[in-house]
Amino acid sequence: MTLAWGVVGTGRIAHDVGAVIAAHPAMEVVAVGSRDLARATALAFELGAASAHGSYAALVADPAVQAVYVATPHAAHAEVVEPALQAGRAVLCEKPMTHRLEETKRLATVARATGAFLMEGMWMRFNPLVRQLQQLVRGGDLGEIRSLHATFGFPAPYDAVGRLWDPALGGGALLDLGVYTVDLARLLLGPPSHVTAVGSLAPTGVEAESTLTLSWDSGATALLEQSLVARLPGTALVVGSRGWAELSPSFHAPLRLRTQTSGEVVDHVNDDRLAGFVGELEEVARCLNAGLTQSEVMPLDDSVATAGVLDQARRQLGA
Repeated sequence: MTLAWGVVGTGRIAHDVGAVIAAHPAMEVVAVGSRDLARATALAFELGAASAHGSYAALVADPAVQAVYVATPHAAHAEVVEPALQAGRAVLCEKPMTHRLEETKRLATVARATGAFLMEGMWMRFNPLVRQLQQLVRGGDLGEIRSLHATFGFPAPYDAVGRLWDPALGGGALLDLGVYTVDLARLLLGPPSHVTAVGSLAPTGVEAESTLTLSWDSGATALLEQSLVARLPGTALVVGSRGWAELSPSFHAPLRLRTQTSGEVVDHVNDDRLAGFVGELEEVARCLNAGLTQSEVMPLDDSVATAGVLDQARRQLGA
């Protein structure tokens, strides 16, 4: 059975994920929705979709759409996700699910109340090397985890009304990049006991850069750096009492996992950068076929918990 997707949004990520859907043998893009009908029409043609809609509501109401992929800016997610859930559509929403904890909580509540499927599009969790690292940590191969250091940053040209810098669009380094560092720390170590944030703000009031220190009752710590003004290594290093593991060249879509657990360094390679996109899309299909309303790999409680850490950090920074 082919899963029929509707893509909401026409930005870069909509093109990238839409192309993965269109190339998948068990999926197809049947509609594209945007506030700009011309852009929706162009992307629909590119992806081989039969329909283009000039509003989000029209796409959600399209009877041919079974699942909706939401790729609008963070601050606009809720206005698409909630009506889609109310209409009984399955929803895959780009990370972060929303730009505020309370909105993320509300969407999770609506999903549970309607029985409609909802999952945050955290493609990092579906990368095979990230999943392998998770298994190493859970299996005790690295021993007791003592520290994690993850960085993600690049210099982005300042534009007060651009997606990365405009608070009305959910801009800022934490929402766009920190969602990855925080989610990785939570994935491997669970909910932190304490969160401390330092950094600097852009003229628009969003975070230009930040460093978070998370700590756990076990004594483990995580140093998480994200920046829109500096190019950071993009690696994640996990250190345990028996060894260490490093994801690179960018930990959220890694091509290499390097581990040392018995004196010898071992390289594990993934040659498909888009593997995470494929994985998250196939997880939606798997869950729908199994009658599930949320994913065990990316559950709603995890989305809410990560949003809580991001909210706490942004409050400390005055963002």
